[in-house]
Amino acid sequence: MDYKLYINGKWQDSGGGQRLKVENPATRTFIGSARRGTREDVDLAVAAAKAAFPAWSSCPVEERAAVLRKIGRLMENRRAEFATTISQELGMPQKHVQHWQIDSPVREAAYFADLAEAFSYEIPQKGGFVRREPMGVVAALTPWNYPLEQITLKVFPALAAGNCVVLKPSQQAPLCACMLTEILDEAGLPAGVFNLVTGAGGEVGNLLALHPDVDMVTFTGSTEAGKEVGRMALSTVKKLALELGGKSPLILLEGGDLKAAARDAAASAFMNSGQTCCAFTRVLVPKDRKREMEEALIAEAKKYRVGDPADEASDLGPVISERAFLRIKGYIEKGLEEGAKLIAGAVPDCYEKGYYIEPVVFSDVTGDMTLAREEIFGPVLSILTYETEEEAVAAANDTPYGLDSAVYGPESRALEVAKKIKAGGVHINGAPFHFSFPFGGYKESGLGREGGTFGFEEYLQIKAVLV
Repeated sequence: MDYKLYINGKWQDSGGGQRLKVENPATRTFIGSARRGTREDVDLAVAAAKAAFPAWSSCPVEERAAVLRKIGRLMENRRAEFATTISQELGMPQKHVQHWQIDSPVREAAYFADLAEAFSYEIPQKGGFVRREPMGVVAALTPWNYPLEQITLKVFPALAAGNCVVLKPSQQAPLCACMLTEILDEAGLPAGVFNLVTGAGGEVGNLLALHPDVDMVTFTGSTEAGKEVGRMALSTVKKLALELGGKSPLILLEGGDLKAAARDAAASAFMNSGQTCCAFTRVLVPKDRKREMEEALIAEAKKYRVGDPADEASDLGPVISERAFLRIKGYIEKGLEEGAKLIAGAVPDCYEKGYYIEPVVFSDVTGDMTLAREEIFGPVLSILTYETEEEAVAAANDTPYGLDSAVYGPESRALEVAKKIKAGGVHINGAPFHFSFPFGGYKESGLGREGGTFGFEEYLQIKAVLV
């Protein structure tokens, strides 16, 4: 697969003529390429979006919704192709890709179409009304770990709300973004409403964040990268939506189902090879149940078979790159140096045949250790202990992040604890997430929300009209 840029309704070469090679992390071979966008390409894409905005924003919402529903149907038709591509560029086993990477994006098209049609854009008030209007040109900067859904959660509500979009997907996993662009083109979006400029984040992403004709930047990635994007975007006072890092806690209360909590923690921390921003990577347990939790998590870790993503027996594939492999390896070594006890997994060694890391569980972790404070973004789970409920809440909140969390225990107590956790989400006793709920974080985990009505509203301006 070799993709060009998509600007103003046409596929075209980059002005710079360079390509980004896409590596399969399971085999360390190249599986495709995309163009490396330049300043000229960014300017053309933004200009196309700006020119298309007046007509797109003023067309009836039912027309925009109809296009989105068609996009959803076309995505459904290419499910198998999406699954193969995402598995190859990300490394997630084929048997998990459909559920974890494709199900929600396909459903989101119709969801945001319905939401846009039902939304109240004008709210009467004494003396006039409040009106909600589209932002204008939205730059969407997306990551590689959920390469399709992180696009659809931004692009679909932005388009449904009447905005025009310039998308810059991750340079490590751009192929599924290019496939989605083919579908948007086939669905009949007017020229300029959606534009794709692939390239390096420090180049294309920065240019979009700084561009004076971009009205909003929506970014998902690390906290450090988000801070830098935010600084650039605020140079022209753009609207910002940032979904950043996490170090999410799972608290087991007295009376909670320990085995269920262990299963949930393992699935959250290990699935997608630990490359999930909202993973429950800190398990907080009563001191007298530490040994029981250790045994449960050791057993859970053993269930995950690491191997070739094409093999039906594999549960976990490789991490995304050599850089990620070495970073995660360094965190595991740091944990041992600081005195944590490795009870499952091992320090990864060779990556000649792919960037594979088996699930790792540490015990005897304390709140001041690197393992408990920094986002590792790999299949590494830490057990911490507490003596009182207040201590558990304090430990859960003892982090610069506040993205997600979980509590296991008697429902009334769990709900009380949930109210005290400083995070954008709390899952009680294994309750699953749904994209109709707002997703986003407190503190350094971000600004704004994705999903649901709150995520849709991010792409609308508020205007007071006094009559």
